[in-house]
Amino acid sequence: MATANNLRFLLMLVAALGCGLMAGVFFAFSTFVMPALARLQPSQGIAAMQSINITAINPLFMIALFGTAFACLVLAVSVLLKWQQSGAVSLLVGTCSILLAQSA
Repeated sequence: MATANNLRFLLMLVAALGCGLMAGVFFAFSTFVMPALARLQPSQGIAAMQSINITAINPLFMIALFGTAFACLVLAVSVLLKWQQSGAVSLLVGTCSILLAQSA
């Protein structure tokens, strides 16, 4: 039987891996996708971006994006319920920062 600490650790692991994965996606998008789109003619850039937007709506990306946000939200709530545990402030700041970054 899994204990609450094991479940919390698993949730932190999933959230950390998801945050890393999404950071990589955002990094790639901002460092080479956007500059490549900027090199195209405006009509071609618009068409390419619309194609990216359609392709991005797939189960794998949505699970990574919203699953990470959900894991961080659950972690934030668990921190508020067990505020006296060590590292609570750091975990709350981390979860809130990723939630703010994904909502922007």
